[in-house]
Amino acid sequence: MVIAAAVLVVTSRRIVHAALWLVVALGAVAGCFGALHAEFVALVQILVYVGAIVVLVLFALMLTKAPTNPLPALTTHRSPFAAGVAVVLALILGTGVVIAFGNEKIKPVPAGSAADIGTAVFRVWVLPFEVLSVLLLAALIGAIALSQRSGKLSEPSDTVSSSDDSAQKGDG
Repeated sequence: MVIAAAVLVVTSRRIVHAALWLVVALGAVAGCFGALHAEFVALVQILVYVGAIVVLVLFALMLTKAPTNPLPALTTHRSPFAAGVAVVLALILGTGVVIAFGNEKIKPVPAGSAADIGTAVFRVWVLPFEVLSVLLLAALIGAIALSQRSGKLSEPSDTVSSSDDSAQKGDG
């Protein structure tokens, strides 16, 4: 399900549909984590990636007023070549992983509770976590500033035409 949804993300002609297929792909990855008995990681996957990242993508689409209609001009005739390159790279990476880790067994980790993960996040990883939050805030402020700037550029032409109309009405 993950692979099918990921292929649909890449091949979708509508950007909103691609974002919705991304929700399906990331939700299926969360299901894989749940099947591996990593419930905390599955919940974080749903909250952070499905909940926040996809909403951020959809928010950016709405904020920038990106076209939501199908975009056939963006598709090229190189898609079969790109798919072939992707398959070859997947085979090379898969072979490398099997060669590097083929005979190793996965050992259970004794400290994997939510309390241990929370302690690690807020003691060891707190600085990268805060830097990422500031970066996302700066990106959001930049997107709002750019959308406001483009809106102000189109206003003077509207005010000029409305003042011309009022001037014409006053003369007549």
